[in-house]
Amino acid sequence: MELFLLSNGKLADDAPLLGYAQPQLHAMIARRAIRSAVLILYAIIRGDHAQRAADLSTSLGIPVRTVDAFTSPADAIAQAELILVSGGNTWFLNQMLHEQGLIVAIQRAVRERQVPYVGWNAGCNVATPSIRTTNDMPVRSSVVLPALGLFPVQINPHYLDASVSGHMGETRDEWLAEFCAVNPS
Repeated sequence: MELFLLSNGKLADDAPLLGYAQPQLHAMIARRAIRSAVLILYAIIRGDHAQRAADLSTSLGIPVRTVDAFTSPADAIAQAELILVSGGNTWFLNQMLHEQGLIVAIQRAVRERQVPYVGWNAGCNVATPSIRTTNDMPVRSSVVLPALGLFPVQINPHYLDASVSGHMGETRDEWLAEFCAVNPS
């Protein structure tokens, strides 16, 4: 199983999508002779999906089609040589993966067919057993459904070790300590 779990899509506004990971991604694409990729953009609630796919095609040097460009999302994953899952809202992404029947389809593609998985931000979050440690707001549903479980531990890709002066709420450290106290395994 080959997973690229990244905290974000780019390091600066003018940088190419996944530009900072290009050497590793290009090496994997060449080693596996990957000719195309499928992009899941459900986490992007506002934005140009076609432009994201075009940007990734340029960045990765292979054609990238969104999951919506196929007859069905499951067909897209069945044909995928590389699965890309974007950042955005983790709650919305996870709910859409369930609604579109993609949880098992992606698990099988990655585990059984050895299709590489690249997820950043929300795409990283959903690769874990659950989305319970995301910073995102539940914009559509507050039900915590299981995630893909490709990686065995929880991740918080936007963890900041900071205390804001005057902020009287819990820090990320305190929230994660509470999570571990309630979920010791």
